[in-house]
Amino acid sequence: MKGPEEVRRRLALQWLRKADEDLRLAEELFERRMPYGAAIVFHCQQAAEKFLKSLLTWRQIEFPKTHDLLELINLLASRDPAAAEELQPCAELTPYAVEFRYPGDLPEITIEEMRIAVALAEKVEQIAREALGV
Repeated sequence: MKGPEEVRRRLALQWLRKADEDLRLAEELFERRMPYGAAIVFHCQQAAEKFLKSLLTWRQIEFPKTHDLLELINLLASRDPAAAEELQPCAELTPYAVEFRYPGDLPEITIEEMRIAVALAEKVEQIAREALGV
């Protein structure tokens, strides 16, 4: 029988793997200069969200079903205030979860916005991997 820490670690690593899929896809599309700005920033938001949920799982912090990165970062602050503070800028990815997925009056995503989104998602990845030691 597996101990609670091993079960928690396995679940946190599952979140990490799912986040990897989103981030690697966003990075690949961005590096190839594919004209899929909304998809790139969406997958960056999804990656950041899953990396955060990996961290929360590892830190034993319950979280709701939400795409709101600031809400997740604020939950993290209860056990890891330094990481939460460092991750505050990543909250700007939140609108990419839904708002940019559907037609409307929103402007096209710029190359600079894509670059920033990728960098922010990579920052969350770095912090999650450091916390989990992977």
